[in-house]
Amino acid sequence: MTAVRRAWWWVGALMGDHDYARYVALQRQLNPGHPVMTEREYWCQRYAASDADPEARCC
Repeated sequence: MTAVRRAWWWVGALMGDHDYARYVALQRQLNPGHPVMTEREYWCQRYAASDADPEARCC
């Protein structure tokens, strides 16, 4: 069962599922007390940046 969980975690990491949690942790470490973007705001900004610079992505 743990092999399935590890595989599922790896697929999630590959797809970016853990990116928002890492963003929040980093922001709280670097800027304690400052507001953090909501998950919706984070993804909207990330997709907007990706659309603005299509050469930065692989596909």
